[in-house]
Amino acid sequence: MNSTKAFFLFLILGLFFQSSIIKAQVIEITLESTDRTRFNSDEIRVPEGSIVRLTLIHTGKKSIRRMGHNIVLVEPETDIKDLVKKANRSSYEDHKPKGDSVIAFTKLIGGGESVTIEFKVPKKGEYPFLCTYNKHYRRMKGLFIVE
Repeated sequence: MNSTKAFFLFLILGLFFQSSIIKAQVIEITLESTDRTRFNSDEIRVPEGSIVRLTLIHTGKKSIRRMGHNIVLVEPETDIKDLVKKANRSSYEDHKPKGDSVIAFTKLIGGGESVTIEFKVPKKGEYPFLCTYNKHYRRMKGLFIVE
């Protein structure tokens, strides 16, 4: 194959893959949290290969120090208690969960606030999501199901 043909082949392949990326479906998801330590849903279903734009809305009134919430999406085999312990060692402004098992997360928010993140959906499977603030994970948890 001469260099001109190779160039055009790579150009065509590049355009094909670029258009595939551009056409990825963006799924808008809104999850609400309350002052009663609850999410309004414990299950989220999305198609594999999509991009998620996830918005967390804290519908309560309590401050971040009294009732902060976030969403953390993790790999299935994650040690949740260890993850929460590490996250709670951080400050309120930097309440980041640490570890390779974290797929996506929002910052911690207080009553009346909201936050939006965007991420590429992992491969097919069931992934836990939870709030890592204090011991909220006991009641604020669910499954992110990729179909």
